[in-house]
Amino acid sequence: MIEAYLQHEKERSAQGIPPKPLTPEQTASVCEMLQNPPAGKEEFLLALLRDRVSPGVDPAAEVKADFLAKIAKGQASSPVISKQDAVKMLGTMLGGYNLQYLVDLLQDSSLANEAAEALKGLVLIFDKLESINKLAASNPAAKSVMESWANAEWFTRKPDFPAEIKVKIFRVDGEINTDDFSPASEAWSRPDIPLHALCMGNKRFPGGLEQIAKMRAEGFSVAFVGDVVGTGSSRKSACNSLLWHIGEDIPFVPNKRRGGVIIGNAIAPIFFNTAQDSGALPLRCDVSKLKMGDVVTINTVEGTIKNEAGETLSTFKVNPGTLKDEYRAGGRVPLIIGRSLTNSARKLLGQGESDLFIQPDNPQPKAGQGYTQAQKIVGKACGLPGVLPGTACEPKMTTVGSQDTTGMMTADELKELACLKFQADMYMQSFCHTSAYPKPADVSMHKNLPNFVAERGGVALRPSDGVIHSWLNRLLIPDTVGTGGDSHTRFPIGISFPAGSGLIAFAGALGFMPLDMPESVLVRFKGKLREGITLRDVVNAIPYYAIKQGLLTVPKAGKINCFNGRILEMEGLPELSVEQAFELTDAAAERSAAAGCIKLSEASVVAYLKSNIALMEQMIKDGYQDAKTLEKRIADVKEWLKNPRLIEADSNAEYAEIIEINLDEMTEPIVACPNDPDDVKLLSEVAGTKVDDVFIGSCMTNIGHFRAAAKIFEGEKFNPGVRTWLTPPTRMDYKKLMAEATFAKFSAIGARIEQPGCSLCMGNQARVPDKVTVFSTSTRNFDNRLGDGAQVFLGSAEVAAVIALTGKIPTPQEYLDIYRQRVAPHAADVYNYLQFDELPQDIVSLV
Repeated sequence: MIEAYLQHEKERSAQGIPPKPLTPEQTASVCEMLQNPPAGKEEFLLALLRDRVSPGVDPAAEVKADFLAKIAKGQASSPVISKQDAVKMLGTMLGGYNLQYLVDLLQDSSLANEAAEALKGLVLIFDKLESINKLAASNPAAKSVMESWANAEWFTRKPDFPAEIKVKIFRVDGEINTDDFSPASEAWSRPDIPLHALCMGNKRFPGGLEQIAKMRAEGFSVAFVGDVVGTGSSRKSACNSLLWHIGEDIPFVPNKRRGGVIIGNAIAPIFFNTAQDSGALPLRCDVSKLKMGDVVTINTVEGTIKNEAGETLSTFKVNPGTLKDEYRAGGRVPLIIGRSLTNSARKLLGQGESDLFIQPDNPQPKAGQGYTQAQKIVGKACGLPGVLPGTACEPKMTTVGSQDTTGMMTADELKELACLKFQADMYMQSFCHTSAYPKPADVSMHKNLPNFVAERGGVALRPSDGVIHSWLNRLLIPDTVGTGGDSHTRFPIGISFPAGSGLIAFAGALGFMPLDMPESVLVRFKGKLREGITLRDVVNAIPYYAIKQGLLTVPKAGKINCFNGRILEMEGLPELSVEQAFELTDAAAERSAAAGCIKLSEASVVAYLKSNIALMEQMIKDGYQDAKTLEKRIADVKEWLKNPRLIEADSNAEYAEIIEINLDEMTEPIVACPNDPDDVKLLSEVAGTKVDDVFIGSCMTNIGHFRAAAKIFEGEKFNPGVRTWLTPPTRMDYKKLMAEATFAKFSAIGARIEQPGCSLCMGNQARVPDKVTVFSTSTRNFDNRLGDGAQVFLGSAEVAAVIALTGKIPTPQEYLDIYRQRVAPHAADVYNYLQFDELPQDIVSLV
């Protein structure tokens, strides 16, 4: 075992990274050898057990905790680990498998004080608090633990929030998105943080990792600075990679770091929250005077950034105010859990709530206060009539989604949180990003992650079931709050606040999530869509009209974005189906909005829910786990249907901005141009552009888009000048299109039909050739996302289908002529969505 481990360590060292944490089998071998260690290997083996075993409820942690407990109880012995040492090491394991052993040791007079000291530093106590409190009545050691928790010594023993931080600036101009930090093409390696961090910036700032390493070798802490930082998905893996290079090791937690300063003129809200959760210090301020290589002092008391000459280069505010406590505690998550433990301990001891922690300065509602739709939905989840912007709250998370490229990271976070049972009513795991072309790591995940989720009461989909969002929407309860580990978790009924995998684990494990309630921007539609103008054009109309009103700019320097960090609320299209509505809420991600919601009719929602009940019932028949979770969700949906009323905004609700879009004025399609979803133009402005690849797929599509494309393809022949990719979003769409003989029309024009899932959208599996021009229905078009150097337009499936036949972007008239001739006469059948309670079982069945 030692030889194999040293060889692994050597191989990883050659890459400049530490070895992987120990497996349960390796941990068992180390424990066995520590009882009679080979000469000269004593300290080596001790370090492995102490530092290289993941904490919490990782399977290896169970082996470690059991061994240390045996030493403490005298059931095993080691020449290098005393009983006292064993207890101290149990106290470094965060929570989970170590807890009961430590509670038991409180009753061992020879080790009670050591056990008490170990417990005082832990906050992941959960159900052990009551038993320790009962023990405290007659046990001085247990009493000291309760008093320590009540006094928040787990917090006060940590260093104070620094008044000054001296750093060297590593700056990247323009926008740095999460693909730059965590390339989608390397998504398979994300759970292995040091390995994945090696690819950070390889295209966006090549040579940057060596430059950061040089700065650190010179003895400097490094602050990462950019104009716009952290737009896009995969925030946790992006934060993990960034903090691996600018953060500090976490004691006794292998291959993970925290700390580090991130400064941006704008920081995407989900990335900002993920940095909070990761124990980093994110600061928003003017970065125009912060240059690469500057040595600056960040004064957190004055809120200034000064150079070595004492000149003030920028000013800032540590916001939210609780960020100081979060940084000191090692992250927002440990602060929330620890603060709750302290207040629970104080309550049991008959004491009032602690005043030690920084309290949020929440706004107070005025008489006759009006609330927006989003504010009322979040209010309902908090037991309030509404929640005003700027309020720090903790809404109940009714639905939580986890996707596969971050799923193993979320599983690791759940282990660290010592989670053995989800407290969220619905936790769903998908495999849509990795099922089509799985790498070895993906195959292992497909085998192991479903059981991990089901054991905790979650619902695991199966590879090739389809896109997480298209599925998660089918499991919702109206007017509730949820979250998901993908930025496109944007509920069309209710509201979702997407988050990084650490916060997803928190929401799943504890059933609520911290939220600083954002402001809202209202987009109000009026008029009617003209023939041939689609909802995807409406999606692109939102930035188009915002630009016209000066509320959004395309250049990154001095970027204006009225949606950034706010909730995008929409009204004026109540007749939409829920499937259609998701095109609009989904696109809130591209606006860098914190969330999105839309006003729909009760009739649309009722029809959708009846369909969803039939699907969930079929899932149970087909053996999906956890059946009890699905049964409870079915019951909750049926309960809502007894009195189907939707939350609406108050007439006197207040918004940060209001944008009105007259649909009657839209006379031609609108597309997003390479390579920025904000850079929208009318079709006529880009007509004639040659296109090499067409992709119709992603969560922005539904069965109607594929039927429309089929109508446009009907009777046409293969165009060798264009590669056409078609990927239905779910297994059910795929089966229905197959049953309708639609695939034959796709095949006739030479389309490549992919299995349900994400396909080209994320670019971590299939990719287009280098430097081609693409027209895609996918969500975003960041540089190098779909292919290296690819120039990607984003628009409707209907326009995409025309391009697949011609190899160029059509003029508005060319497109509208084809649409009116081939699609419009069949619109009622084309845009007819899956109603599972009316479909035959062979279509609904997932086996």
